[in-house]
Amino acid sequence: MHMQIDRLTPENFQFYGDVIDAQNAATHYLINKGTTTRFHDLAKVDIVSDDVNPANVGISIFRGDARVFPLRISMLERHPLGSQAFMPLNQKPYLIVVAPSLDEHRPDIHKMKVFWAKASQGVNYACGTWHHPLIALGDAADFLVIDRIGSGHNCDEYEFDEAFVYQIDETDFARFSS
Repeated sequence: MHMQIDRLTPENFQFYGDVIDAQNAATHYLINKGTTTRFHDLAKVDIVSDDVNPANVGISIFRGDARVFPLRISMLERHPLGSQAFMPLNQKPYLIVVAPSLDEHRPDIHKMKVFWAKASQGVNYACGTWHHPLIALGDAADFLVIDRIGSGHNCDEYEFDEAFVYQIDETDFARFSS
């Protein structure tokens, strides 16, 4: 089954989390004696931390391999104890696949959405949002990642029944590349 791809905007992504993009900043102002513009509070970092599962916010770099198309979408993951933000570092667009929850254990794969993100856009998946791992386009790509680091189970994976595997072809997103 093929999936329709939409351009990433704060409006069409709001159910899944935040779009991190300086152009969308509600507040921005000069700092450092006017030499730097701060685009303030672009996403909310959300983590669960308690005495049983202590945690903190961590900053990492993930390197996503370039994907080969057609790409089969046959699994999703989620992080129930914290949000997870991705900001591309290589100035390359990428794809995002998300789905709402069907119930407490499964994504609703029939309502999956695919977004094409510009190289200047990051995303912050809300706590518990089902999403596909990184989909780098063209070459391997580095992403700055801000997420929960700590104890406790914070990654659920869901493998699709073979009958419901979706496919993305390069022609599905070629219109965004121009």
